[in-house]
Amino acid sequence: MRQPPHVSPLTGCCRVCVRVMLLLLLSVRLSAASVCHSPCVCASDIISCPQRNLSSPPAPLPRYTALLDLSFNCIGRLRSDWTAVRLSALHTLLLGNNGLHFLSPEAFVQVRRLRHLDLSSNALTHLDEFVFEPLPHLEVLMLYNNQIGQIDRTAFSGLLGLQKLYLSQNRVSRFPLELLKDRNRLDKLRLLDVSLNRIRALPLAELQALPTWLKDSVYFHGNPLDCSCDLYSVLIGWLQRELRPVSEFPESHLCVQPVGGAQASILQLNCSAVRVRDEEAFLNQILVLDCDSRYRDATKSWTVPPLANRSTVQPLGDGRLQVGPLQAEDSGEYRCVVEGDGVNETVVVLVRVHNSTQGFGESLNTAYTTLACCVLSIVLVVIYLYLTPCPCSHGNHLAKSTLTDSVHSSSLSVTKTLCQQGATHMDFYQPKEQNGDIRSEIQEEDMKEGQRHEKEDRKRRSSISSGTPIMV
Repeated sequence: MRQPPHVSPLTGCCRVCVRVMLLLLLSVRLSAASVCHSPCVCASDIISCPQRNLSSPPAPLPRYTALLDLSFNCIGRLRSDWTAVRLSALHTLLLGNNGLHFLSPEAFVQVRRLRHLDLSSNALTHLDEFVFEPLPHLEVLMLYNNQIGQIDRTAFSGLLGLQKLYLSQNRVSRFPLELLKDRNRLDKLRLLDVSLNRIRALPLAELQALPTWLKDSVYFHGNPLDCSCDLYSVLIGWLQRELRPVSEFPESHLCVQPVGGAQASILQLNCSAVRVRDEEAFLNQILVLDCDSRYRDATKSWTVPPLANRSTVQPLGDGRLQVGPLQAEDSGEYRCVVEGDGVNETVVVLVRVHNSTQGFGESLNTAYTTLACCVLSIVLVVIYLYLTPCPCSHGNHLAKSTLTDSVHSSSLSVTKTLCQQGATHMDFYQPKEQNGDIRSEIQEEDMKEGQRHEKEDRKRRSSISSGTPIMV
């Protein structure tokens, strides 16, 4: 009888290990296959579950998920534990049309690699502080058609790579100016839509300071803005340059009149025409002109005034033009021609060169005239107050008084003439009544002294006439 071959214990152990590994691989494949839940459609790294009447995201989700579509469901709250694992490969999350009204402050901690987030057409009412802070790579944020009325100033602080923000059709009453103040983020921003909200005032100075290529993508039509000629000037300027936020929605830019509250078209307000801002410069100054075009990457070339010194004109690498040291003949229109595929635009900059030396001399002469007038006025007042002539005799006193009055009137006339020629007016202290009283008392004393001398002379004459015989 044939006996079975001998099997070593080591060989039997290997067979057991192989069987265990096969069972583990089979279980992993079965679990992976069971991740795609029955209401969803799975294709490679895409999980699509729209219109499945879901009240929460399906769980568990595979780590390799790159796109998750949960739109048109009934997910009212997005909690911090909606996914138990970190989805490092997820770049697109679609949650639009869900009736979503609550976002946990930690809702996006497990999906830090998101680049596209759709929260549109929900019931969100406010955005708390740092709610999007875990998403530094987010490029597109869609929040339109919600009920958002309150936005914390730090809500968007973590969105360092944001390129497009859609906030249209909400209840926002404040323009999110913090998005335009961060210069590091401003270079990446490509679109900001705050149209059809409740904004009453725009940061016009900050909007005008934006580069034209970014102005071409800031939409704010459909807001009940307060009517003003400053607002009119901005919109007319954008319309003349065919910037899309105004040229594509000319009838949607309305404002509220301050009296009566009636709506009016901003572009039809009764305001003066917009004047192009000029560049003011001085002799020997170096001026850099910016070709502020709405086309960022187009080819830019400059034409200069015919009398300008072309040897001092130097194009810079970023499309700007350096002119200087400036001379008087460099004044005139400098035109930047922007060309490219379907691009045709001309930016005009008017330069005025002023003679700074002449203006400085005029102001200096005026200052010296004013100072001389003031000093002379003070000297004349001191002379008049403290150097009053002494009353010696009646005749001399009258002569000196007359001379003082003539000097006084002459000083006043000289002072008045100098001050009328450009010096600062100065109020003089003129104690006319006091000086008049002094002169009256002196005159009375002189009269009394004269009468006393006359009486003494009369007595002497009478005594002489009575004691001396008349010689015949």
